[in-house]
Amino acid sequence: MSESEILKLFGDRVRELRGKQGFSQEAFAAHCGLDRTYIGGIERGERNVALKNIEVIAKSLGISIAQLFKGL
Repeated sequence: MSESEILKLFGDRVRELRGKQGFSQEAFAAHCGLDRTYIGGIERGERNVALKNIEVIAKSLGISIAQLFKGL
């Protein structure tokens, strides 16, 4: 799998889980303590996310890092 493919899959997964919880992108970013444009970049597969931010995203979704990566 190429780097761009895994980034896109991860972004799609974040978007899917965020949407299931009813967060807008802006509200989710605020909930995470991250910038909205950063979350947008993740969801578009443009960002290679640091491990610490993966943990922040997972915790903000109320799931484990393993659950965040499930199916990728």
